[in-house]
Amino acid sequence: MNATLHLDLKALPLSLVPQRPLSDEKFEALCLANDLLRLERTREGEVLVQAPAGGFTSSGNSEIIRQLSNWWIGHRRGMVFDSSGGFFLADGSMLNPDAAYLLPEKLKALNKKDLEKLPRVCPDFVIELLSPSDRLKPTKAKMERWIENGVTLGWLIDPYKKRVFVYQPNTEPATVTSDSIQGSGPIEGFTLDLNEVWRCYELQP
Repeated sequence: MNATLHLDLKALPLSLVPQRPLSDEKFEALCLANDLLRLERTREGEVLVQAPAGGFTSSGNSEIIRQLSNWWIGHRRGMVFDSSGGFFLADGSMLNPDAAYLLPEKLKALNKKDLEKLPRVCPDFVIELLSPSDRLKPTKAKMERWIENGVTLGWLIDPYKKRVFVYQPNTEPATVTSDSIQGSGPIEGFTLDLNEVWRCYELQP
């Protein structure tokens, strides 16, 4: 199998439906051979392809990771993941969050080989950050997939309308429009300063 994709980046994002479903191993090889692209696999086997993030999105995600990592440094339990990571989930999908956190209880079940590859585990907390190429409805559906697979808290951040959609199991999504958002459950004690995130979308002097 030739694992390299040759695509016109101007045509991204796009989706591909393989004639035969890719095994986890072949899909992971495809991801590793195309590390400039962001690849996901839906539970139906469709491969989703996106180009690297633009400047504002990359800056915003960097700020989110900075704040989440600073919180982690305060206790050093579990593990924080950035947007380059992906997770094989129980429904057969492989999804990439823009940020994620795994509780120490789940981390203990993984070994070094598990973490050298795309982990077969569902994060406890995820963040999705809307980019100019993302559509809101499919991204909301992705948040629902995260919850169905075991995420206990998810934030969908819309920097263009300065709002956050909060997802939790068995609860209708809530919308936060304040200057910050408080964590709960797996990230109890974490506060994301949204003004600092919004600032990443402005030209600095």
